[in-house]
Amino acid sequence: MIRALMLTAAIFTLTAGQAAAEEPIIGSWKRPNGTIIKYEACGTNTFCGTVMTGEYKGKSMSSMSGTGGSYKGKVNKLDEGKTYTGKASVKGNTLSLAGCVMGGLICKSESLARQ
Repeated sequence: MIRALMLTAAIFTLTAGQAAAEEPIIGSWKRPNGTIIKYEACGTNTFCGTVMTGEYKGKSMSSMSGTGGSYKGKVNKLDEGKTYTGKASVKGNTLSLAGCVMGGLICKSESLARQ
């Protein structure tokens, strides 16, 4: 009985890890200004982007939830010190990232290239 529970737990953990690894947003992305952002799983269907190069190295860029290439969450505009409602989508080797204010009336977006 205990072996069966341990085996079930191990399979669940392995499967969950594989599912997260398959999410299109996971990996390193290059912004148009050359800064590299790395997205990693940081919760169930949640992915955190961390700045890997440049002036804001080590800072949080965003936290997105979602699956299958479509994500929503928060985007930090580090040079302004502000946080915006954000969304992201992945198509092939392009990550489209947008941050919006005023209920989505004003948005800024950029495309990042997979590294």
